[in-house]
Amino acid sequence: MGMTISEKILAKHAGVEGVEPGEIISVKVDIALGNDITAPIAIKEFKRAGAKKVFDKGRVALVPDHFAPNKDIASAEQCKILRDFAKEQDIENYFETGEMGVEHALLPEQGIVTPGDVIIGADSHTCTYGALGAFSTGVGSTDLAAAMVTGETWFKVPESMKFVYTGKLPKWVDGKDLILYTIGKIGVDGALYRSMEFTGPVIDSLPMDDRFTMANMAIEAGGKNGIIAPDAITKAYVEGRMKRPPVYYASDADAVYSDVIEIDCSKLSPQVAFPHLPSNTRAVEEAGNVAIDQVVIGSCTNGRISDLRKAAAVLKGKKVAKYLRLIVIPATQQIYRQAMEEGLFDIFLDAGAAISTPTCGPCLGGHTGILAAGERSLATTNRNFVGRMGSPDSEVYLASPAVAAATAVKGVIASPEEVA
Repeated sequence: MGMTISEKILAKHAGVEGVEPGEIISVKVDIALGNDITAPIAIKEFKRAGAKKVFDKGRVALVPDHFAPNKDIASAEQCKILRDFAKEQDIENYFETGEMGVEHALLPEQGIVTPGDVIIGADSHTCTYGALGAFSTGVGSTDLAAAMVTGETWFKVPESMKFVYTGKLPKWVDGKDLILYTIGKIGVDGALYRSMEFTGPVIDSLPMDDRFTMANMAIEAGGKNGIIAPDAITKAYVEGRMKRPPVYYASDADAVYSDVIEIDCSKLSPQVAFPHLPSNTRAVEEAGNVAIDQVVIGSCTNGRISDLRKAAAVLKGKKVAKYLRLIVIPATQQIYRQAMEEGLFDIFLDAGAAISTPTCGPCLGGHTGILAAGERSLATTNRNFVGRMGSPDSEVYLASPAVAAATAVKGVIASPEEVA
């Protein structure tokens, strides 16, 4: 019996020839990641355990991105814990304000995460790195602490689901629309503790940025991880970037899946997730006349350079609707500089947008775009739970950068076709 790509990676890191779903295994981790919300708890547990040194100062990554730049005294204290620990342990992959970015955009960009890796992070969207063909998943802060000490963690081997995307993507439909449609189809628990393997001809031609978006939101369907087998597009992204040699895995032809779901993309429209679940999706033309107070373009889901280009293509020569706030947040400093050099900032500023330094900020209701009671935001982020971006009496809608830009211009949820 063959193995899936996820099973092969886990078996390799467990030091065994094969694994089966449901099996409890101990694996060696390649990267252990923490941020300014979750890592302070892990650091406390690390010290409480009596540990003196992390297992490998080059395999731990600490990124202050959620409430950074510090929004208040409490967040400053959180970031200081990271900074002090990074100094004490001589952590190689610590990123200070001015060089940091949103962690799940930053680590691939910097070549810290690699195809074939096992990566854990005390953040649920650590599953992003599955786009590279790595097994990557979120864990609790205590599991992160244990991994920082031992270099190991444990898993129950997940069952795998295969998603096969066929047809041709219509104009304005991208990876965000594919994953929103998928979550809408199976529900927020439709892939509970399963590996979501994205395949098919549409995936084969999908750019890396869109692949990151899809893997990023696997957790929103309950997935343990999202993963895409490496191909020529992956290898082109990896070349000259990675700090360690990549290892490429692929599923066997006779691998076993709990489900195989086929999706014809030919007739898909841009998608919008309505409050208060990422699965509450509908086509943009079915959204109705929903007035929006704030639009956010950014986050670990859609703050990459191609996302900003898509938004700029819609916004060029247009103005943001009166009384609407448009906030654009490049996901890393490198993306920030590239967008500036390409003239995208001129388009955003001419339209009436505010441009922020990289931060998670409004995505989790942290800062730089908190919602008041009764307000509605359309965002390119990944979650729209009650109170996610501020007041529990506010609403969050999720969509792609193109839909976000069109909505900023119209003042109501709108298709890019109406604006561009």
